[in-house]
Amino acid sequence: MRFVLASASPARTRLLHDAGIAHRIQVSEVDEEALVASAGWADAHSVAGGLATAKARAVAAGLGGGHLVLGCDSVFDIGGEIHGKPADVRQALLRWQQMRGGDGILFTGHHVINTTTGDEVARVVASTVFFADPSDEEIDAYIATGEPLRVAGGVTIDGLGAPFISRIDGDHSNVMGLSIPALRLMLMEIGIAWPTLWSLTDGSQAPSLDSR
Repeated sequence: MRFVLASASPARTRLLHDAGIAHRIQVSEVDEEALVASAGWADAHSVAGGLATAKARAVAAGLGGGHLVLGCDSVFDIGGEIHGKPADVRQALLRWQQMRGGDGILFTGHHVINTTTGDEVARVVASTVFFADPSDEEIDAYIATGEPLRVAGGVTIDGLGAPFISRIDGDHSNVMGLSIPALRLMLMEIGIAWPTLWSLTDGSQAPSLDSR
């Protein structure tokens, strides 16, 4: 089986690589904003799960048998509001002013498709993130790096934003965009044992995003 990640996220590809799962990247052409607007999903849980399913199915539709396709999407629920990637610097600033000193729930949707059997399995994993209380100067400097504009909620625990997260309640890898423990259980549901996917045992580097 060839493993295909339907996401351009460097964090997700790094998580798979570190878990010993060789894969290639094929980004879907799903218009996320249009799909969310038309689907009528009312909460972050539904948005994360729905987008993960759409991405996996879009990629799987263009492949033949012999593939395992994984689609993922992460969405923050902060104060009952759905927060994806900030649209611009101003929105990132407003969100950080709202988030600091508080907490939010990060939902990551996962959807796996076996293109040989047609089996599909989906799961949404939630982790609570507790934010530090950075100063205005720290927030301005962080936003100026551009990182907050590339990630759900405007912060990531595996990058420059890590010092601004006090702690998490839940799966650490889920906050990075892909719950490795959940993925293992999902694959078990469709009859695939995790060790059969181990293949990177020679210390090779994770595949470059330029290879997609």
